[in-house]
Amino acid sequence: MRIAIGGFQHETNTFAPSRATYERFVQGGGWPPVSMGDEIFERFQSQNIPISGFIKEMGSAHQLIPTAWAAASPSAQVTDDAFERIAGAICEGIRIANADMIYLDLHGAMATDSHSDGEGELLRRVRAIVGLKVPIAVSLDLHSNTTPAMFQHAEMLVAYRTYPHIDMAETGARAAFYLKQRIGGMDAPKLASRDLPYLIPITSQCTDLFPGNDIYKLVGQLESKDVVSASFTPGFPAADFEGCAPVVWAYGVNDAAASDAAERLERRVLAAEGEWDARVLTAIEAVREAQLIAKTARKPVVIADTQDNPGAGGDSDTMGMVRALLECRAERAATGLIVDGGAAKAAHEIGVGKTLNFALGGKSRIEGDSPLQVPWIVESLHDGNFAATGPFYRGMKMRLGPSASLRYQGVRIVVASYKTQLADQAMYRYVGIEPTEQAILVNKSSVHFRADFTPIAEKILVAKAPGPMAADPADLPWEHLRRGIRLHPFGAVF
Repeated sequence: MRIAIGGFQHETNTFAPSRATYERFVQGGGWPPVSMGDEIFERFQSQNIPISGFIKEMGSAHQLIPTAWAAASPSAQVTDDAFERIAGAICEGIRIANADMIYLDLHGAMATDSHSDGEGELLRRVRAIVGLKVPIAVSLDLHSNTTPAMFQHAEMLVAYRTYPHIDMAETGARAAFYLKQRIGGMDAPKLASRDLPYLIPITSQCTDLFPGNDIYKLVGQLESKDVVSASFTPGFPAADFEGCAPVVWAYGVNDAAASDAAERLERRVLAAEGEWDARVLTAIEAVREAQLIAKTARKPVVIADTQDNPGAGGDSDTMGMVRALLECRAERAATGLIVDGGAAKAAHEIGVGKTLNFALGGKSRIEGDSPLQVPWIVESLHDGNFAATGPFYRGMKMRLGPSASLRYQGVRIVVASYKTQLADQAMYRYVGIEPTEQAILVNKSSVHFRADFTPIAEKILVAKAPGPMAADPADLPWEHLRRGIRLHPFGAVF
């Protein structure tokens, strides 16, 4: 079989301060850069990325025809220029491939300047090229806002089942296994999907915790000889359009099998409405609690700076948690990433051991935040190129640009030029900070950091300091949601 493959990954926070230009996809941050044609095979070997899992699972039995793949750190809308260039490359590759099947590695929560449902628009274009009979299999992020257009234009949608997303490659492999079944003669399955009536805070969606772990156990149990695939996407609750919602779905050998599985999953998620509970502290509360725990702890206390999570659209430059650490006179504390290319450049210019008087961070102008200027000591410098070592970023090569470790009093800061969420211990070590030797670590991440930091953490706390990714979706200034959806479990109705 001739199978065209490609990917387009972006999680769009429509309330975020910065848009995703084409240059953001070229740079990639924690993701590989824009990859065209055979570059996909060269760059995606043994990585925790869906297309890597697809390629490995499909093997050499069929001809894989690479089109284009691109990803950028979450932000506000993808510019029309970036969307048209990347989607155009994928579609042109598919057009000339004359493929028997299509696989696409997508996110599911991309919005562009012109399309609130970016994946739905891309799949519409692909379907128009290949016609109605060519199977299209798509892997989606767990945070996909999965829309009717995606279901309409793809034959199979499969979503991650872990958050932290340690099963991205595995999900791509599941998409490949589905296409193998179709090659083997299986008929196209029937779909049943259900939208859920409430938004779920992103900090509550962790699948290491209840009820996520219980719900995804059921997802796996539902699959059988009659149920080809089942999925649940809790959604990305910072995308202001009608399709922002949790969704469950199932594919069955007949309508009855699909409907029964979808209804069982729907009932479980409805019953879980009062179970999504993540304790969120103010910045000062979190630091003070961490200091108390650290007095007798043998491991670091890890605080999630969730509202400026660059993995959910933040620019990773707000200084609220740094101010809280300094106000509480924290010792042996480290935080990152603070993304400030100007500060990193200035540190490289003056050198290690020198004092840098620089207004650090705060460039995204988030309400309640501002740059922080103190006499920073430059402790180390780095070019920003290093290999990740943890389970989330497994196999990825980081390209964070000129970087430095800055210190003021008892607080060390990892400063980088390009953003990605701090979800790997190597993101401290590359500038000379050993995370296991700190009393307090403050990570700009919501949940992904847990994959690599839970084993070294005495306790994990979640804090809210200024940032564009509200810990509670009800705090966002919504305008375009579906009427009647609850803004929080058992919360106000939009």
